Amino acid sequence: MTEIEVNRAESQRLPAHLPSTAVDATRRPIPRRESRLGVLAERYALVVLLIAVVVFFSLYPPTSGTFLTLANFRVVLGTQGVLAIVALGALIPLIANQWDLSVGAVAGLSAVSVASLFSQNVPLWGVLLAAMIAGLTVGFVNALLVTKVGTSAVITTLGIAGVIAGAVTQITGGKSQVANIPAEFRAFGSGSVFGLPYVFWVMLVVAAGVHYLLSHTPYGRYLYAFGSNPEAARLVGLKTSLLLGSTFVIASVLAASGGLLLVARSGGADPRVGESLTMAALAAAFLSAASIKPGRYNVGGMLVAMLLLAFLNSGLNLAGAPPFVSQYVNGAALIVGVALAVIIGRRRRQRGKL
Repeated sequence: MTEIEVNRAESQRLPAHLPSTAVDATRRPIPRRESRLGVLAERYALVVLLIAVVVFFSLYPPTSGTFLTLANFRVVLGTQGVLAIVALGALIPLIANQWDLSVGAVAGLSAVSVASLFSQNVPLWGVLLAAMIAGLTVGFVNALLVTKVGTSAVITTLGIAGVIAGAVTQITGGKSQVANIPAEFRAFGSGSVFGLPYVFWVMLVVAAGVHYLLSHTPYGRYLYAFGSNPEAARLVGLKTSLLLGSTFVIASVLAASGGLLLVARSGGADPRVGESLTMAALAAAFLSAASIKPGRYNVGGMLVAMLLLAFLNSGLNLAGAPPFVSQYVNGAALIVGVALAVIIGRRRRQRGKL
């Protein structure tokens, strides 16, 4: 389905007394003329801010000796590679205007399951399979509750996150799982090629795959159309329930993959990791609508937002800021991301009416 078909469906629902010019306007909105500088500023403001953060902490005396080093960049990119994969999971439902608050919990469940199975000497292939099954199971449960039962995605995924938190506590007894993690698995998590961690390269491959799915396949076009106008998407014949449900399944599988890499990266699993991952992942996903392709959630914008938050938090930590400052930053970023997504989306809709 193309945007023209969606607009045609919308026009068919207009009152009969409207003149033909009004119908034509819905099909071919006339954008407001803007300066090229203004468009570039809207697209790349977060990129400029990211560069400013890197330059500031590179010159700031308390961090100048440690921030702009290969060792620090390896740590930041390796850690954020895991977070980015979880954020990609959160991004998919957002395109359909749905919140998945369980992505962090799914990553935590996957990490704990992987570490626990390793401690029982389960082979690697069995561990990988278990992590993917965990992600698929949670994704299908979320999808069924939202599309078939009709419960709110926010309430559903929040409740699922609570159930997972209880399961994780039961599995671990509230203790970190670090026993019997295979050396080769940990070596992959800490290894690097061309100076960049393996985990970061995996994240780039996953991000490229998600970008292709969203930007160059019918599925991606259908998903953006559904997020823009669910009723119009239904009227042109899209299987909206299946489309919506698939976003939760993909999100959970990506989150489970992030949990798997988290164990490789850290050499264990912390039962409390899910809480921090959820906030940071949602913040990066929402901020994506304010960069690269303003007004729509996108992979490139998410990566820029993720790097911005990563280097900002890294600089603050190296400057000696208390740990709770990172929570302030991630929470504020989530609020700003939601606000910017709403404001930019409203502005673009208003331009289309001019």
